Amino acid sequence: MSNEILTIVETVSREKSIAKETIFEALEAALATATRKKHSGDIDARVAIDRETGEYETFRVWAVLEDDEEIESSDRQIHVSDAQRVDSNTQAGDQVEDPLDPVEFGRIAAQAAKQVIMQKVREAERVRIVGEFEERKGEMVTGVVKRMERGDVIVEIGTTESLLTRSAMIPREGLRPGDRIRAYLDDVRLSPRGPQLFLSRTASNLLIELFKLEVPEAGEGLITIHNAARDPGLRAKIAVSTSDPRIDPIGACVGMRGSRVQSVSNELGGERVDIIQWSDDPAQFVINALAPAEVESIMVDEEVNSMDVIVDESQLSQAIGRGGQNVRLASELTGWELNIMTEDTANEKNAAETESALELFMKELDVDEDVATVLVQEGFETLDEIAYVPKQELEAIDEFDEDIVEALRSRARDLLLTKAITMEETLEKAEPAQDLLDMEGMDETTARLLASKGIKTMEDLAEQAMDELVELELEGIDEERASDLIMKARAPWFANSEAGEENEAAVEVTEATKAKVAGKE
Repeated sequence: MSNEILTIVETVSREKSIAKETIFEALEAALATATRKKHSGDIDARVAIDRETGEYETFRVWAVLEDDEEIESSDRQIHVSDAQRVDSNTQAGDQVEDPLDPVEFGRIAAQAAKQVIMQKVREAERVRIVGEFEERKGEMVTGVVKRMERGDVIVEIGTTESLLTRSAMIPREGLRPGDRIRAYLDDVRLSPRGPQLFLSRTASNLLIELFKLEVPEAGEGLITIHNAARDPGLRAKIAVSTSDPRIDPIGACVGMRGSRVQSVSNELGGERVDIIQWSDDPAQFVINALAPAEVESIMVDEEVNSMDVIVDESQLSQAIGRGGQNVRLASELTGWELNIMTEDTANEKNAAETESALELFMKELDVDEDVATVLVQEGFETLDEIAYVPKQELEAIDEFDEDIVEALRSRARDLLLTKAITMEETLEKAEPAQDLLDMEGMDETTARLLASKGIKTMEDLAEQAMDELVELELEGIDEERASDLIMKARAPWFANSEAGEENEAAVEVTEATKAKVAGKE
């Protein structure tokens, strides 16, 4: 039997890549289970296997309790005073053991051992997989398509299975069992079925990793890849640069006769890749990103992180791209919100903004058109700018003297203070309903702002259109926030709709059942 145990340990350890100690512990647990089944009563047992010889000993185990503690199982527990009659050094909390005749390592013990070993094997494999792939998260991996499951793809990486969900696949990509693919290791996490590796073929980082693989200069760090943006399977943009004047980063990424970029494109199902020269000047970077469309001028608004990009009428469709693809990718690549427009449109927009600013200054600051025009020409657009810009900037304007500057600043500050007090009073009087206050994603300030405009309940908010809410110009509510709040407010509508459909279905089933019963009668 000892040789058989050593053989099992050696074989399983080699085949499953599990430490021998883990298998010894599994065998000890299996033999202890077999021992408890063999003896009558609810005894506890321990088995110790000699790691060198394979021989094993079996012991019956009692837990030692204080004398005033109640014994729940006389087969497993003993009072300390009784235990000290055998060994005076025994203390409460210890365990005492007596030798038992060992069970034979027969069919029952072997079956129990097999179950325990398989459980240990699964646990060890989970630990191994998580340990191995957790460090590789965020890397590109290579695997073989093993099978399809309800639209998802199971990819084998070495001996480990990973999941490529339908949403993470390149659209219209016809993967088949046996195909060898590269993917981005997006996540590693434990699920009830064990560790799960989640892959992605649509991640922008996959494009970056592919270029590092195909372009040695990028892999070695001579070329820096700053960012990438993708419309998976259709088009992508990647921004590159180098500090070595001897290297052409775009040419190196393209390769001889386009060989390098073509290899990347082939891996991504024919995705067209534009290689962009990165620039630390945001405006120049945007111009490069919109290529091949030619840009005439750019107006930058750093406060809202957006740029108005002016192009010739003939370049407009190319700059925007089919379905807005070109400008969308350029925006994602550069991190700026891009508004593509012609010069006529830009002039109309500037004229409207200028007119709005003139009206604001003339009305709020009580100045004539000449003073308001000077402020607009100097780039002032809001009362806050006039109130809090350094005094020297206003005094530097030729048309203004110290008295005019002081008067403008004083009027602007008084107006802002008055508006703040009025708003505070309005919010205090506003009484939003409790369901609006308790709504997910809502805060008290926003709820009071909405209530001040007559939107006091979730139902009121649900009935709003996104553009109507944005037009109210409430602080902190842009298009994205407005859309999110409205959808949260409409959630009960969808819940009630689903419940109604379920009830209708239940009624149909009941009526069908009644009809069958009537037919039988």
